[in-house]
Amino acid sequence: MSSHTEEIKYTPQPRRWGDAWRALKQLMETPEDTTQVFKIMKALAGNSLFNEFKRFRKTDFGAKVLEERINLFDTLTNRDYLSKLPEGTLGKTYYDFCQREGISPEGLIEASAEEYEGFEDKNLEFYANRTRESHDLWHVVSGYGRDGLGEVCVVAFSYAQTKSLGFAAIAVMGAHKFKSDFQDANIWSTMWQAYMNGRKAAWLPGVNWEALMDKPLEEVREFLNIRTPQKYQKLDHVIAGTRPEVLATQA
Repeated sequence: MSSHTEEIKYTPQPRRWGDAWRALKQLMETPEDTTQVFKIMKALAGNSLFNEFKRFRKTDFGAKVLEERINLFDTLTNRDYLSKLPEGTLGKTYYDFCQREGISPEGLIEASAEEYEGFEDKNLEFYANRTRESHDLWHVVSGYGRDGLGEVCVVAFSYAQTKSLGFAAIAVMGAHKFKSDFQDANIWSTMWQAYMNGRKAAWLPGVNWEALMDKPLEEVREFLNIRTPQKYQKLDHVIAGTRPEVLATQA
């Protein structure tokens, strides 16, 4: 049976607000604890991931990914390939980003291991893994860094793309915290611009990232209709003050 039409094994998921609130509080206290992000996402996911998956498998590319088991992880961990791509390409920029920040797809898997158990449907699990592992690609194409403000913005962008309430909760809580820390900065309007950039962009969960790795990043952004994050780029002092190493010393 085709991936377009085969039945999906899925039990509707209630939102667990208490679990989400506890994880949000922990994340605000220790922003570098990525495991809390995945706890929040799972607690508030509801049917958003299921709805995304249904949309994905209806596309020709999505059906091909599921049928042929095209694993984005294989591309993102092919560091020999990525490191040798020309400067300015999506793949080389992603590689440099990961090296500079000390992050990796393997790290995302480790941080989310407990929250990615128990999928009833193997295709849904495969899709969930793909979206998880593309997170840092979204950083690169959206123009938002791994500083705290950048994370707030990329999750606001992600909420516009996925309608997963976990992203919205993290964005709002993070923006509230950073507004209290940097009262002179336009935190809320910066986050709103990120959300609007996400709304205007192509649907990133359905993108054939593998085919774009050797393309110039600016061409990829134009192809995906991703706007420049102008307000974010102007907040140098917030970016510097919310770097992971800075936040870790404040925890």
